[in-house]
Amino acid sequence: MTPRLVTRPVAPDDWPLVERLFGANGACAGCWCMVFRLPAGTRPQDVQGEPNRRSLRRLVRSGEVHAVLALAGDEPVGWCGLGPRADFARLERSRVMRSELGDEAWAVVCFFVPAARRGRGVATRLLRGAVELARRRGARALEGHPVRVAPGARYGAAFAHVGVPRLFERAGFHDVTPAGQSRPVYRRTFRQSARR
Repeated sequence: MTPRLVTRPVAPDDWPLVERLFGANGACAGCWCMVFRLPAGTRPQDVQGEPNRRSLRRLVRSGEVHAVLALAGDEPVGWCGLGPRADFARLERSRVMRSELGDEAWAVVCFFVPAARRGRGVATRLLRGAVELARRRGARALEGHPVRVAPGARYGAAFAHVGVPRLFERAGFHDVTPAGQSRPVYRRTFRQSARR
């Protein structure tokens, strides 16, 4: 019998599960879901691998990271990283991923689902969990910056780690991309804050 898929926020004692999920390659080329957190002047290739692993471990163990974990029984099968935009220095510096909502908006910055688990609705469940987490933590809105893909095209995890428009549309997000901007902006607005 296939274990039931559940999602929940990442807790400080979940580091062993995160490490097992991301594996020796650190999810995608040693990123460890850190690329959007890099301070100005830091090149991704200079911290990939072990430096990123240590940074994410510190964030998870300290409870400073916002993420959703998907589990099939005891097996970690997916991750979705999100949080207040202020947590992601590189996102804030981007000209094509700005938010008119500023600090009141949270952002989804990363999905990781191992190849063997893709195509089974894991990312959909992760995004639902991310919506609920952002709402509970008092976000005014949750935004994503997916990559547009050609019909029928398949993209590797390195290119689609931020999701695709259809994923966000199915979760109730709306395309609010400003005219002339190349990178899509999808937003789900919450009626009221429910910080817990």
